[in-house]
Amino acid sequence: MSGEQDRWAELTGGRAGEEYARRFARLAASGQDVHGEAAFCAALLEPGARVLDAGCGTGRVAVRLAALGFRCTGVDVDASMLAVARREAPGQDWLLGDLAGTDTLGLEPDFDLVLAAGNVVPLLAAGTEAAVVGQLSALLRPGGLLVTGMGLDAAHLPLPEAPFGLADFDAWCERAGLVLRRRHATWDGDPYVPGGGYAVSVHARPDER
Repeated sequence: MSGEQDRWAELTGGRAGEEYARRFARLAASGQDVHGEAAFCAALLEPGARVLDAGCGTGRVAVRLAALGFRCTGVDVDASMLAVARREAPGQDWLLGDLAGTDTLGLEPDFDLVLAAGNVVPLLAAGTEAAVVGQLSALLRPGGLLVTGMGLDAAHLPLPEAPFGLADFDAWCERAGLVLRRRHATWDGDPYVPGGGYAVSVHARPDER
C-alpha cells in the first residue's frame, strides 16, 4: 500500500476492537439478527466452500460461516479487531495484513468467495481502492464471487461524504476482470434502486472453462 493511513484507522486510531465487539453483542442481546452477511453468502456457496473475509474485523461473519461448514480465512489491518477474533475463534485462520498487499500474505488464489462487508472498501486509504479490488479479484478461482456491502452516502457511512460512487466501484471491478451478477439494497436481498444509499453487490470472476 502507499503507506497512507486508511480511513478506518483515521476514525478509530486502531483501537476499536473491544468496543466494536460489545456493540454487536448488545445488538444480538436485543434480538437483532447480526448474521445477515453470513446468511447472504451461505446462500451463494456450495458446502465446504473456501471464503476469505477481507477486512474481517472481530471475525463476526467468518466465525458464523465457519460454524455453517465453510472454510474461512480472515484478514484485517487492525490488530485490535483481530485480537477479538483470535480470542473468539482461536482455531480459525486470522491474518494481520493490508488488503492492498494480499499477494504478500501467502494466500492461494482459489477462494470461492471473497467478502468485503462493513464498509471495508469506502474505509480504505484514499487512492488504493482500485488496487485492492484488483488484489481481491486475483484471489478468486474461476467462477468465484466478490461480495461487497457499502454505504454510498453520509447516512450509511461513518464519513461526511462518500469517497466514491457506485459507477467508480463497478469500473474497478470491470478492470479487475469481474462481472456484476446481482445487486441488492440490503443483506436481506431487498432490490437495489439506483440512487440508494447502500449497495450489496455480487461480482463474479468468469469461469474460464
